[in-house]
Amino acid sequence: MGELDPQVLAIVAVAAAGLSVVTLFIALLVGLRLRRVRRELRDALGGEGASVVDALGRHGGQIDDLRRDVLDLDTRADELRGLLRGTVSKVGLVRYDAFEDMGGALSFSAALLDEQGDGVVVSAINGRTETRCYAKPIERAGSDSNLSGEESAAIDAALSGRSASSPPPSGRRRRRAAS
Repeated sequence: MGELDPQVLAIVAVAAAGLSVVTLFIALLVGLRLRRVRRELRDALGGEGASVVDALGRHGGQIDDLRRDVLDLDTRADELRGLLRGTVSKVGLVRYDAFEDMGGALSFSAALLDEQGDGVVVSAINGRTETRCYAKPIERAGSDSNLSGEESAAIDAALSGRSASSPPPSGRRRRRAAS
């Protein structure tokens, strides 16, 4: 067997030593990274001795609790929607001068309706010496009672969500359609 040149042997030894230093540096970096990953995993799992299975079971239980809470909130929201359907949610107001010699639009008709158009229209007619108030029931945006033009305008304003500032032309009356 032939002898190796001492110069080649020295180069191989220096290269091996350099390669082992690089390998040691990489091993240290990997060790530090692994330590940090283990710490993060321990924190995520909830402390020492916890397993991934335990953590997943705990999280699954929390998700079930959240699902139950969302269903309860949805049921409660449906109940509240039902309650709100019967409350006054549409308001229309028309102010006007009931008499030619009176100014300032002191008379008014106000419609107070729910989502289905049921409710009441209230009118106050102001004169020089007296004020008269009238209330008429409203069902499905109509009434069995004769409605004045101002009352009809107040109902229309409530249903459309706009503000009616002036009354419609006189002579317009609304009655509920015969069923």
